[in-house]
Amino acid sequence: MEQLLAITGRNLKSYFRDRGAVFFSLLSMLIVILLMVFFLGDMYIENTVDILGEFPGRDAAADQKNAELLILIWNFAGIIAINAVTVTQAVYSLMIKDRVTGKLNSIYTAPVSRGIITAGYIAAAWIASVLVCTITLCITEFYGIIKGIEAFSFTTHLQLMGLIAVNSFVYAGFMYLLAMLAKTEGAWNGIGTVIGTLVGFLGGIYIPIGSLSKTIGTIMKCTPVIYGTSMFRSVMTKEIAEATFLGVPEEVLKEYRLITGIHLEIFDRTIGLAEEWMGLFFCGIVLLIVGIMMLKYGRKTDR
Repeated sequence: MEQLLAITGRNLKSYFRDRGAVFFSLLSMLIVILLMVFFLGDMYIENTVDILGEFPGRDAAADQKNAELLILIWNFAGIIAINAVTVTQAVYSLMIKDRVTGKLNSIYTAPVSRGIITAGYIAAAWIASVLVCTITLCITEFYGIIKGIEAFSFTTHLQLMGLIAVNSFVYAGFMYLLAMLAKTEGAWNGIGTVIGTLVGFLGGIYIPIGSLSKTIGTIMKCTPVIYGTSMFRSVMTKEIAEATFLGVPEEVLKEYRLITGIHLEIFDRTIGLAEEWMGLFFCGIVLLIVGIMMLKYGRKTDR
């Protein structure tokens, strides 16, 4: 355990000391914020207000305010979800660098098993992701409170921490698997560019899944990204969504949640939060097993 903690600590220190790595791991988040502030945010707010305006006798000012808060939290939830992807990718850059420079071979000569060394990289990626996502949650919630959102309850915070933990776990496993395939820093940077570009679309961050074709929606549901964003949106927007659609038929809110990716449907059945959580956890386990198998294969080829 002492060896694992030492290796994990070394990897975490290396990541947080590299300001460039930290900045670029948060670049996707910054892009989302800019898009919502200058382009997409007003459009989504107007669409929500238009839906509410179809029902007579409503307070237009209150609907406008609630719609703004709903879209704000909807965006924040997506940001927290995609941070897990980009942060873990940045942390594994250290492993790629160690491999390319030969440091990894030097580490292998130490009286430490490969399993401990591998666990140190994976644990560092997971912990860094949990820390960054938790900080992002605190910042976004604080900003939301300033704008008029009520603070999340203690139970909701516990739920969100559980979601952050499992979402980060999935991408710690997924990025490790990709890192095993990358042989050079250039290849890894290329993978990071592709992932940074795709994650916003696959997670329904830029365009809601309900606004896309059925085929594209099906493709998105074959990736873990959309389930992560759906989990966070489901928990974080629950109260404000109900307040926004107060007095509106329940079917309208249900359809709105499906269109915006707050809830997801598979085989014409809306899946619950617990199912999404368990599905992501199982996905993370499978990815780790595949990565470990690749490590063992690599060990044999190195002989």
